[in-house]
Formats: sequence, structure tokens, C-alpha cells
Amino acid sequence: MKICITSEGTTLDSNIDPRFGRCRYFMIVDTDTMEFQAIDNASMQASGGAGIQSGQLMASKKVRAVLTGNVGPNAFQTLQAGGIEIFTGVSGTVREAIEKYKEGAFKKTQGPTVSAKKGMS
Repeated sequence: MKICITSEGTTLDSNIDPRFGRCRYFMIVDTDTMEFQAIDNASMQASGGAGIQSGQLMASKKVRAVLTGNVGPNAFQTLQAGGIEIFTGVSGTVREAIEKYKEGAFKKTQGPTVSAKKGMS
């Protein structure tokens, strides 16, 4: 299954980026094979709409879940509309987050965890 983890770097040992829409990188990982792709987040510096654009990118990549620190209302709505499960409060490294996800350690997020425009500060 393909999942996305927000990351500060381009390796599985990079730290989780706590922001979704404005994270540095999206790590798209196949949880069965551990093959991954690091995607530079083009929306990181957007003046607006970063959460929506990032959510649409995840839908186009056919990820089934997003692991991140926080998610705003626009990103939450876009991801949910794409049928993507959202898990927030994630920290540590990308590799650690994948292992915890596979163990079922995270609870699905039921709503936005920050207000709109929070990632801009």
C-alpha cells in the first residue's frame, strides 16, 4: 500500500515535517516493499491553497494514508474527499513512522488539527 509521510529530508531516516501543506518533502512509500520516492513540495512557498494543492497531489499519487504532524481544514477536506486516511501527531523519523503505522499505533484523525494558514508562520 502506498502512504505519504511529510518529511524534512529525502531519506527514510529524515525527520517528520510537522506541516502537511507546507512540508519540505512528501515521502511516498510502499509499505510492502519499502520502496520510496521523495517529492519536493512545490506548494511550500505558495501564497495560498497549499493544503488543497498538496491534498490533490496525494490523490493523484494514489496514496491511501497520510502521516504528518498537523493538517489544516482545507487539506483535511481535500484528503478526505480523495478517500485518504489522515494520521496526525506523528513525530520521529520517516522510518519510525512507517513501522508504527504498520503496527497500528496511530488513530485516524477525525478533523483538522490546526487553523487555516497556520503553516505560513
